Amino acid sequence: MQTKPKIHLALDKNVCDAVENASRTYNIAMSQLIQQALELWFEKKETENLMAKGYEAMYHEDKAFAGVSFEAQQECLS
Repeated sequence: MQTKPKIHLALDKNVCDAVENASRTYNIAMSQLIQQALELWFEKKETENLMAKGYEAMYHEDKAFAGVSFEAQQECLS
């Protein structure tokens, strides 16, 4: 069995109490609960970063398309 690295955390009392309560409620070890919470946080941040990149790419495409559409509308109105 591999030994997992250990870290020391300082948490606000309300967060620590919430972790302890959730650990008891869901019958899961506090370390496992915190690990799952961190994994979800990392996934959320990665999704946010990917969405931001996608929105930025779409902005440039939408801006270019708006320019082409505007020119076409101007030609139709002329």
